[in-house]
Amino acid sequence: MSKQVIPVSQEQCPEHLRTNRSALTRWLGRTFYRGIGWNLEGSIADCERLLIVAAPHTSNWDFVYGICAILGINARVRWLGKHTIFVPGFAWFMRWLGGIPVNRAQPDAVMGYVDEAVKKDKGLIIVVAPEGTRKKSPKWKSGFLRIAEKNNCKIQLGALDFPSKRIVLGDMFEPTGDHEADIAAIIKYYGQFKGRYPDQF
Repeated sequence: MSKQVIPVSQEQCPEHLRTNRSALTRWLGRTFYRGIGWNLEGSIADCERLLIVAAPHTSNWDFVYGICAILGINARVRWLGKHTIFVPGFAWFMRWLGGIPVNRAQPDAVMGYVDEAVKKDKGLIIVVAPEGTRKKSPKWKSGFLRIAEKNNCKIQLGALDFPSKRIVLGDMFEPTGDHEADIAAIIKYYGQFKGRYPDQF
């Protein structure tokens, strides 16, 4: 008898970084992945505070795949999202999913939002798409590196690869302190993955 393949599992998240979502919610996340034929490869790094870089970001579907993975592994995640998606009547749901609204016209305020999340949760995963947009961006913002530095977060590189139908929880990245060089190295790493619209990365 062949072994059942579980595309997304709670075992891919360290116990101290899990949250208390229901078994039904976890089932929905796993069922979504099983239905579309995708897999989550790798595991969340075992550390107290972790910042996961999410790239390439070329489609609205990236959010759906990412959220379903978070639900399936029952991870305690906070993610940064454009403030305009936190619309009245729906904002509570986005926050329940772990969303932190970010106004790009007030970039310095992001640090305050993250500080509040760190104070609330001892063990924490922060997910950031440093491209900041689904469109092709010639230069990544360095805010995610400053967030990691200020909050003593380890950095893990997470990728979406549409040709192979997988999300990859990949390498750990050790910053050098030279933001420009660090971003160049990270972008080079992501060259092995392709988003839904590769020409926009």
